[in-house]
Amino acid sequence: MSADRELVLTRLINAPREKVYRAWTEPEILKQWFAPLPYTTPVAELDVRPGGANLIVMRGPDGKDMPNRGVYLEVVPNERLVFTDAYVRAWEPSEKPFMTVILTFEDEGGKTRYTARVRHWTVADREAHEKMGFHGGWGLCTDQLEALVIKT
Repeated sequence: MSADRELVLTRLINAPREKVYRAWTEPEILKQWFAPLPYTTPVAELDVRPGGANLIVMRGPDGKDMPNRGVYLEVVPNERLVFTDAYVRAWEPSEKPFMTVILTFEDEGGKTRYTARVRHWTVADREAHEKMGFHGGWGLCTDQLEALVIKT
């Protein structure tokens, strides 16, 4: 994989990987942290299995909804999730594939080494995602995820 099409965020989260994984796979938990505040996540439909579809809707402070559809490619409980927006459901191709996300959850003595690798179809897509605020946005969401899993 060419590094010029990949964005990566890595954090050590002070919670067991089972909790971090659940935050990505249980809709009611995901809704609480997924969008960077003041954005919200009113809809999270997750069929977490290879070939299963997801729909996550982020809502902006202006009330505008941003639906994100995708399909899970790989699911290894508490270890790895891979999903892409190249498909919207049941192997139906999306109009404009943008990224594939590879999440890993590694145990580090009761803490979790959390890595989000986002691979883009083109360098231009990676650059656009970076300009949209990948590092700040995904970083803030990871802070929100950690705050939630620490207290649950």
